[in-house]
Amino acid sequence: MPEQASPPAITANAPAAASAEAARMAAVRRYDILDTPPDGAYDRVAALAARLFEVPVATVTIVDEDRIWFKATHGLEGVTEIGRDPGLCASAVLTDDTTVIPDTLLDPVACSNPLVAGPLGVRFYAAAPIITADGYRLGTVNVLDTRPRELSEGDAATLADLAAVVRDQLELRLSTLHVVRAEQERRKVEEDRRQAEAEARRRAERDKEAIATFASTLQRTLVPPALPAVPGLELACHYKTASPQEVGGDFYDVFPVGGGRWAFFLGDVCGKGAEAASVTSLTRYTLRAAALVDADPTAALKALNTALLLDAAVGTRFCTAVFGLLDPAQDGGFTVTLATGGHPPAYHLSPAENGTVRVEAVRAEGGMLVGAFAEAAFASRTLRLAPGEGLLLYTDGLTEARTADGHMLADTGLTDFLAQRPTPVSAGTLIKDTVALLDTLPDTERDDVALLALSVPSADAAPAGITTTAHSAAAPTADVSVGQENRRP
Repeated sequence: MPEQASPPAITANAPAAASAEAARMAAVRRYDILDTPPDGAYDRVAALAARLFEVPVATVTIVDEDRIWFKATHGLEGVTEIGRDPGLCASAVLTDDTTVIPDTLLDPVACSNPLVAGPLGVRFYAAAPIITADGYRLGTVNVLDTRPRELSEGDAATLADLAAVVRDQLELRLSTLHVVRAEQERRKVEEDRRQAEAEARRRAERDKEAIATFASTLQRTLVPPALPAVPGLELACHYKTASPQEVGGDFYDVFPVGGGRWAFFLGDVCGKGAEAASVTSLTRYTLRAAALVDADPTAALKALNTALLLDAAVGTRFCTAVFGLLDPAQDGGFTVTLATGGHPPAYHLSPAENGTVRVEAVRAEGGMLVGAFAEAAFASRTLRLAPGEGLLLYTDGLTEARTADGHMLADTGLTDFLAQRPTPVSAGTLIKDTVALLDTLPDTERDDVALLALSVPSADAAPAGITTTAHSAAAPTADVSVGQENRRP
């Protein structure tokens, strides 16, 4: 997050403060969000904030020149805006840090706010600023309670994460607006030059490339730009969309959850395109936020199930997912807890005594689709990932790809392929070999394919450090794998 000094009070530096506020308001206008209709994505953030912090009121606000405008409210029905002065949000938007007022009646500014002095009787207030990539604070994500209380550092970080989710949603909306406006201009020019057939063809080709570039750019926002370096673990991934003109619905991520533990997930949203992209974004950020509150994999899937069902914009879309928790073992390796929600099984690869690879399908019986049923149940399994062993997660674009004889690869074909891998198991080699297998199949353009592999190097396999290798096809052409290596000693 860019460092930016808070605007000073109106004193001798009033011209500088006025200039800074004018620049901030220009950023607000740029996003064209004020006075827009309700949006399920922002309503979901407010509802999620209220649930996570167990407060009756949560809001998403934009600070205008003379008012606080509510983009989303939970527990504050019928209120669309309030005056800026004296304003809780107007004060909170002056700093990059999370603002916490444990007791509003003891705060000289907050005590006169209508939400405090009025019928609602707010006694606790906390807000995280919504900060753009170039450092402007547009507004805040707020939680309010009718009783005094404190906010831990972890809770403050979670509130900041929710503000970052709002920022990402605003950036996605801004990108879409740019594309729509560009398309409107294209149609105008096309109408003016409708008789110029050759120019129309060239323009159509340029538009096709622009759509592919936009889809690729949007796709890159839905998956991590690079895998992290996890001590004692090798990670590798691969992602390829079926079409350069569409945003895929597959997703994956690896991130820390504290205490030396790491979480990872991989899944597949029903459908493709912009709607699937919005669900993918919601899914990824919900799982991350949920894991910071409770790292239990089944709890994370339950939180995602609730979030998908709460968001009216999602409609009937659902997803499948595998969520895992890595807990380092004292004697090397990891204890892995895997929870599944309607997703194909992961595969645990371990060296056998005869020098071959033992392949075990890791299934947690009973895991239902995520976002399809309010009372969905999710199951988990625990396994030991020892040195020399690996774990492969994938989306169904792999097993549903057809071989030269027209049959799907299926679980049987994938199991046979994995049993022929070399030992000790290496995540990088496993992804490389699986991508090579996909390249030999004639029918891999029908669906997206996401792969995530984890392995624990043996003591003599990685003396220089742990290698993290990422293969991504989220490039403008969407058909070329790009290798990237990060080394952590």
